[in-house]
Amino acid sequence: MTTNKNIKILLNYVIGPVVFCLLAWSIYRQLLRQNNWQQSLQHAWRAIIGAEAWKLVLALVLMLANWGLEARKWQIVINRVQHLSFIQSWKAVFTGTTLAFFTPNRIGEYMGRILYLDEGKRVKAISLTIVCSMGQLLVTWWAGIGGILYLKAYGNTELLHTFAPHTLLWLTMLLYFTVAVAVILTLFYFRLAGLVRWFEKVPRLQKPVSYIRVLESLNATILFRILSLSVLRYSVFIGQYYLLFDVFDVHVTATQVAGSVSVIFLVLSIVPTIAVITELGVRWKIGIEVVQLFDSNITGILATSLAIWIINLVIPALIGSLLILGIKIFNNRK
Repeated sequence: MTTNKNIKILLNYVIGPVVFCLLAWSIYRQLLRQNNWQQSLQHAWRAIIGAEAWKLVLALVLMLANWGLEARKWQIVINRVQHLSFIQSWKAVFTGTTLAFFTPNRIGEYMGRILYLDEGKRVKAISLTIVCSMGQLLVTWWAGIGGILYLKAYGNTELLHTFAPHTLLWLTMLLYFTVAVAVILTLFYFRLAGLVRWFEKVPRLQKPVSYIRVLESLNATILFRILSLSVLRYSVFIGQYYLLFDVFDVHVTATQVAGSVSVIFLVLSIVPTIAVITELGVRWKIGIEVVQLFDSNITGILATSLAIWIINLVIPALIGSLLILGIKIFNNRK
């Protein structure tokens, strides 16, 4: 236990900040190469307190829609083991966001959600929660494939070939890798019951299989509902980026937003993050590399990435922390 605690401290408080500082230094150097970065920074600040502020408010409202759709997804699958109201499911999702905020690759999200379930049903719920994540991942990856193709076809080809040949190379490598894994993941997603039956034939896996047997109850109708809600949630993400790019003077069309943001989400889903602060650095770096193919306002891209991070992760994590406090108070009273 002590060793695991020391590793966690090392990742979150040493390695994570070091990686973030390296990314921040790289981004700072790119920012200095932007001729009018001071004016862009002033414009971003004026936008926050000026006439464009309503778009920030709308992005905040969309955050509630975003997590509401995720709560509905989780409610649908978790009803296989325990009935939860939509409000309970929403609280569980926010609580999961809080624990995910402080754990590598957001693995604490699963632990946070199952706090709202009866003790004997929590292990089974983990596999169902993974199915929810798998549905969102499928949408992210297939959309990302379309985004890569769009960037290669309509991005700034001069910038790609002359100033950023490495970007073109990793986009091509990413495309082949994503297509291969997305096909495999899609087959797994629609063959969950078959996988369970296959595991049941292995004697040594009898005990673990007892916890995932609940996956057999997820028929094609439920799986398609999860995917449909995942698509809606993904559309909310795109809408938030579109609003905030406009606020921070990044001139991109709706199609360009969809193409570039889909690649950002794809890379974020692949690149491991060891601490929450490194996730912000990765968001900044990827955002600059991708969106600059359509607009060179690096300051605006950074401001948009920061605003999205605060709205979709920091604020929900703060809400979830209050809910966790409520759980502790309730348990103490019992």
